[in-house]
Amino acid sequence: MAKERARGKDSGAAAPARRASDRGHYGRLSRERVLTAALDLVDEEGLSALSMRRLGARLGVEAMALYRYAEGKDALLDGLVEALYLELVERLSAGSPPEGATPPDPAAWRGELHRIARAMYGVCMAHPQAVPLLTTRMLAVPLARRPLAVLKEHERVLALLRDAGLGPDRTAAVFRAFTGWVLGYVSVELRAMVDNPEEKDPAFRLGLHRMPPQELPRLRESAETLAVRGGPESLEAGLDALLDRFAAG
Repeated sequence: MAKERARGKDSGAAAPARRASDRGHYGRLSRERVLTAALDLVDEEGLSALSMRRLGARLGVEAMALYRYAEGKDALLDGLVEALYLELVERLSAGSPPEGATPPDPAAWRGELHRIARAMYGVCMAHPQAVPLLTTRMLAVPLARRPLAVLKEHERVLALLRDAGLGPDRTAAVFRAFTGWVLGYVSVELRAMVDNPEEKDPAFRLGLHRMPPQELPRLRESAETLAVRGGPESLEAGLDALLDRFAAG
């Protein structure tokens, strides 16, 4: 799993009156190290396990030492969103043409949206426990207060669409459709489906015996298929269907 560099000044937040030592098991802390450890903790144990105390124990420092790098739990959650988007940037950069290469054709904007969608899918599959933050923190944090890595990714998509010749209204519409489809698809892909992991029989594994057959016949019929992930192929097929709608308009 890639370890991301997280933006921010180590001493940007106000320090507590009594500053706890920030030298732990792995040397002096940094914002990058704190967010990497936080993402590891969430990957392993889920969002509910994340707290300043648990994270401090993981790093071998007092919880108060972490407030130099995140002002509180909300700031830590925003930092995790930042780390996810920085990983997205890293994945996209790895597939970018070398410096000095011929600039991409503006008409290839659909292909670039596909590349961004695939990269985001990869990030989300690597960190499924953190994925809910991509929607919950966006609901809680105003646009201008979101991490710079998030805003830069918004800028990337908007600039791509404008450079392709789309007008302001069409650009906004495609941006909303693209963002909503990718995040919505990933949320459906990662939804909880298994009722009893120990069961071998698929019906009992999914808990279909708990669903009234007279009231939910189609859901029972489709549950096994719905439990199988669609993968990036279905993500891209749905994206094409959306973009076809805008191309036709």
